[in-house]
Amino acid sequence: MPKVLISDKMDPKAAQIFRERGVEVDEITGKTPEELKAIIGEYDGLAIRSSTKVTKDILDHATNLKVVGRAGIGVDNVDIPAASAKGVVVMNTPFGNSITTAEHAIALMFALARQLPEADLSTQAGKWEKNRFMGVELTSKTLGLIGAGNIGSIVADRAHGLRMKVVAFDPFLSPERAVELGVEKVDLDELLARADFITLHTPLTDQTRNILSRDNLLRTKKGVRIINCARGGLIDEAALKELLDSGHVAGAALDVFVTEPAKDSPLFGTPNFISTPHLGASTTEAQVNVAIQVAEQMADYLVSGGVTNALNMPSLSAEEAPRLKPYMALAEKLGSLVGQLTHGPIGRISIHAEGAAAELNQKPIVSAVLAGFLRTQTDTVNMVNAPLLAKERGMEVREVRTEREADYHTLLRVSVKTDSGERSVAGTLFGDQAPRLVELFGIKVEADLAGHMLYVVNEDAPGFIGRIGTMLGEAGVNIGTFHLGRRSAGGEAVLLLSVDDAVDADLIARVRELAGVKTVMGLSF
Repeated sequence: MPKVLISDKMDPKAAQIFRERGVEVDEITGKTPEELKAIIGEYDGLAIRSSTKVTKDILDHATNLKVVGRAGIGVDNVDIPAASAKGVVVMNTPFGNSITTAEHAIALMFALARQLPEADLSTQAGKWEKNRFMGVELTSKTLGLIGAGNIGSIVADRAHGLRMKVVAFDPFLSPERAVELGVEKVDLDELLARADFITLHTPLTDQTRNILSRDNLLRTKKGVRIINCARGGLIDEAALKELLDSGHVAGAALDVFVTEPAKDSPLFGTPNFISTPHLGASTTEAQVNVAIQVAEQMADYLVSGGVTNALNMPSLSAEEAPRLKPYMALAEKLGSLVGQLTHGPIGRISIHAEGAAAELNQKPIVSAVLAGFLRTQTDTVNMVNAPLLAKERGMEVREVRTEREADYHTLLRVSVKTDSGERSVAGTLFGDQAPRLVELFGIKVEADLAGHMLYVVNEDAPGFIGRIGTMLGEAGVNIGTFHLGRRSAGGEAVLLLSVDDAVDADLIARVRELAGVKTVMGLSF
């Protein structure tokens, strides 16, 4: 009989479901890492929330572990690469607390509009400061959504019920999806200039970190009120404090902070500032939902091999898995590549299988492409929910099969249609196992896709390779592999370098200044 450890406090229904499904379960919470290491070897499954840290050290002691289930969205406390290397499936419950988080954002918006926390403290202190607390109505105000995905779309729906006008900034929001949500799609500068309230619903990535920087906060409408229930790090907290003090920002409510637990924030004590201790998912309903979902998913996997909402493997039958595994690795890498190199809304994504690849079950291959592509935009995607998320973003997904062989025995091509035209990448398998890139935006190349890479588009000219090699060497960057392709002699060339560590922004800026360089980006796989 499989055996599961529930190591964080979780609704009792989780343990009940495990037992009903034929899984033995122990509920042992509050263990230190050393104590957890001493017992984890007994268990086939580990059910957690946010307290337990599933590190490589813990995984090394988990000799029987097959699955880690996170009751909730974020898996920052799980070392997913280490789990994958150990063959441990990592699952989450990406949509179990979406409504709860959206409702918390709306609650904070009301609290800001009517200064509820301060009014409560004043009244309970025996004061009757009726004239001090002059609020504002939400009706007819403009709400600016930064991020219009699953949670953002729920907030938009609730805001419409409050008779608010909603504008949204989301580079991946298609015009069709915007119409469906009833929001006006705008760029960030326009949102900052127009919004009376701003609420954030985006993951923390290199592109969104400090999206409300000091400069952007200064671009907001005077008297704006800001709510963040998404991720700490989206707002420059020091700048927010400054603008609250000056009165440019009329109010701010944060449920998340750069450092958590947030016990000593410079924002604490600032007038018109409201804080809550990461309560976005903290309702009875949400806790029950995620507990039930994680127990059902883990029990299905341990008892019957079913895989749902896994972050590091697709939904597959046992018979298909061995043959499809290398193709899905190739598909995910191609999706990730085109996602990292493409900006703006995607109208259509096409997956074209040629030769041997066309004979396979395309669903997991397509899901792998979408998961790789969307992972550059959101931290809740996996191969199971990727098609749904693509649909929510208004992306048209096309599958094409060509059973005849062309230049390669087997080939996968991923193409995306953007406002600037169609772009595609293609790859094959060497020895039916090793993924290899063979074409990049119409240029023939041959490259592995692994680890950290530097992507450069430049004019094909003598001496360029030497100059970039010297620059990287002087910066202490070690080159692992070097791949070059070009359209024609003297034309446009593409350079892909694998490097030992991520290339920082300063070095990328210096490479961009080299003569003949058109584009330079850091990639990660």
